[in-house]
Formats: sequence, C-alpha cells, structure tokens
Amino acid sequence: MKHSISIIGAGLAGSEAAYQIAKAGLEVKLYEMKPLQFSPAHSSNNFAEIVCSNSFKSNLHTNACGLLKEELRALDSLLIRIADKTSVPAGQALAVDRENFSKEVTKALESMEKIKIIREEVTTLEPLLQEGMVIVATGPLTSDKLAEQIKQLTGKENLSFYDAAAPILEKDSIDFSVAFYGNRYEQERKKEETIEAWQKRIQNQQASYINLPMNQEEYETFLRELQKAEVVNLHEFEKRDIFEGCMPIEIMAKRGKDTLRFGPLKPVGFTDFRTGKRPYAVVQLRQDNVVGSLYNMVGFQTNLKFEEQKRVFRLIPGLEQAEFVKYGVMHRNTFLKAPELLKETYQMKEIPNLYFAGQITGVEGYVESISSGMVAALNVIRQSKGQTEIIFPEETMIGALAHYIANKQGTFEPMNANFGILPPILEKKKEKKEKYKILADRAMQKLKTGTL
Repeated sequence: MKHSISIIGAGLAGSEAAYQIAKAGLEVKLYEMKPLQFSPAHSSNNFAEIVCSNSFKSNLHTNACGLLKEELRALDSLLIRIADKTSVPAGQALAVDRENFSKEVTKALESMEKIKIIREEVTTLEPLLQEGMVIVATGPLTSDKLAEQIKQLTGKENLSFYDAAAPILEKDSIDFSVAFYGNRYEQERKKEETIEAWQKRIQNQQASYINLPMNQEEYETFLRELQKAEVVNLHEFEKRDIFEGCMPIEIMAKRGKDTLRFGPLKPVGFTDFRTGKRPYAVVQLRQDNVVGSLYNMVGFQTNLKFEEQKRVFRLIPGLEQAEFVKYGVMHRNTFLKAPELLKETYQMKEIPNLYFAGQITGVEGYVESISSGMVAALNVIRQSKGQTEIIFPEETMIGALAHYIANKQGTFEPMNANFGILPPILEKKKEKKEKYKILADRAMQKLKTGTL
C-alpha cells in the first residue's frame, strides 16, 4: 500500500485532521467540494463553516464539553486555538465570530506547505484508497453520490440518513421515591398475590427498564404542556423522509387525549408500588450504556426545542431534577452504525486504510467532531510511520467518545460529550459539581500520563 494521505471534507473534523497530519511533516491532500457544489445548509467558500449556533458550549472544567476542549488544547488543536482567538463574549461558554473563525481556519490551512487543497467533489473512494490512506469527514450532509459509495463499502444497512433519537438522561438524577424497576407484565401484581409477596418478587427481578407512573392529573398536565411546546423548524430538505417510521411524541400528543396512553405511555402490565394499582400512564426509561449510568426515554423521539424538552419532560413525576446528557433530535443526519464498522481509532475494521471523522461517525457537536478528527489524524500518522495505534484512555473525554462510537451495544444513536460515558468513580458524591470535578481531574491526569 502506498502512503498517500487524503482527507475528504474541510469541515471541523477534516480541517483539524489536515492540520495534525501536516504538522507531523506528512503531505496530505484535502478535498473540498465548495464552491463548486454546496450542501443544502452551507453557503460560504471557507473551511470549517459553522451553520448552526456559534457556541462551542461551556469552557468550565466541570462541564463535559469544557473538559473536552481542555484535552484538545493540551494536544494543540488548531480549531480550538482559533476558536479561542475569534471568541465573542458569551459568559462561561466559548462562542465565536463564525465568519472570522472560518476565515482563520482557511488561512491557516492554506499557509501550510504540506497541505494540497483540491476544490472538487469526491464521488468514489477506490482510487484514493489504492493510493494510500483516506479520512472521510464529509459531515451529516454527505452528498448523495459519496453516500452511495459509502453504503457499498460498509453495507447498506450500516448508514442512516436521519437522526430520530429520544433524550438520554443520567440515572443518578432520577427520583426513585417515584420511579421503579420492572419489565412490562413481569412487574405487574397478579390477582392471587398478596402485596407482600408481590413486593418481594419484584425486588428480586432483573429488570431492563425504569418506570415512571403518572396519575390522571399528572398525565393531563404533562399532555397539555407537550401539546403547546415549541418545536424546531426543519429545513425543507429535512422534511421529506424525516417522520417515516417514527412519529414525534408532540405530534402523537395532538392526535387525542389518550393517544399516548395507547402508545409509548401505555400503563398495561404495570402496578404502581405506591398504590398497588395500575397507573394512569407510564413513561419507560431503557438502559443506554453498559454500566447503567445512562437511560433513554422510550418512544420520546421529538422535534421540540432543547429548552422546551427540559421544561416539559421535567413535568414527568420522578424527572423533576433530571439531568439530560442528550436531548431528542429529528433532523437530516447521515451517520454510520459505527459499532459495527469502526475501531476506537475511527478506523474501519475491515478496511484498515480507511478512516472516518466528524458527525458521520456518530459523534454529535462541534467540539466532538474536532476530537474525532484529531484521533483519526494521529492514527493515520502512526500508521504511515509503521507505529502502533493510539487508543485514548476511556477515562478521558476524547477516549470515552471513541469508546462509545466503537462499542455501543444495542441501538446506536449519535452522542455528544457527557460525563455519563466516562467510567464511574468509586467515591459516592452527592454534589454533582464535585463528582464532575473528580472525573475531569482524572481525565486530565490520564491524558498527561498517557503515551501519545
């Protein structure tokens, strides 16, 4: 295999990857289809164009995305450095002047002799793979032609074209004076059972779900607020197939008072441990990671604005103090079923000279995309030099994201940085900030002592 290095896509992940490879003294070809062709969401000729919010989220050490930025700064991330340079006032968050940010990234990459910029659309990967190593960093709006090529390489069932995901929350933030464990029908009290026998039986169950019972008044309050909550306006190109196969919960709520009670909030098969009777409605939470620190809200695919999700879903009994690590989304988002395909290096398991980076891998967010570009680039450098691969410690946020992408069990949904994906600490801390500080301190220590 020859050692040519190509990167497809000069977004956040591709730009970071190009910088890291060129900085290591290796030549790299950076392909960008703009301005010859634009995705439906892009309009600027510059690299690393930001099309949504200009916020890179919190800078705090005790915030998951803040920790991720600290790790990337320690590794000399070009894009985080430029984000700091082009920042605008945003309190504890890092927000940028989006035009200046993109201009500065473009200027930096154009000035590097080792980077050859090629302004053309790549529609097939085979020629580049024959030449050497390839990083595909084409983002959530990958062009149709290249997406078809990726489907052929990975298997058609391994590429999704829209993201319809329910919110995910931290188990530690659930109120278990209300919530109870139990699988449908298995948890229900049988007619012949005494309350004591039933309670003893369900205490010994190995249940997959946490259940949140609602009485009629609680349900009707929740339903009323859900019906009038604000939704995100979809782009025209997102509307075509977005609701095929799954219906947003706010749409179901508007179809009738009892629609949810015959759907995702069906109470059949449960007994409320507080009353000994069937609840009026039940919200189910399903375990989302191996260690059981994260749970997703079953059937709660939604297009509500994030603040509305927080407000309305906290009306559900037991979730009054819920900490959401990921809000529900429904939008156009091309992403791989990464656990089937990728290693923790963002490298294809079956095609070792093919890497992916950015949101196409299933990471979600600006800084998360930059992180994946960093990891992919460092491993391309290692592979080019015949050195062993770099796998970041799972205790770091960079490593935890890569581990999640490569090893998530069950249904795979895109994920952003959050403390719930880090290995838990042994100490039991009541204060959230104290726990997060311990996790963040541990991450930075692991990063410093790791062999990179």
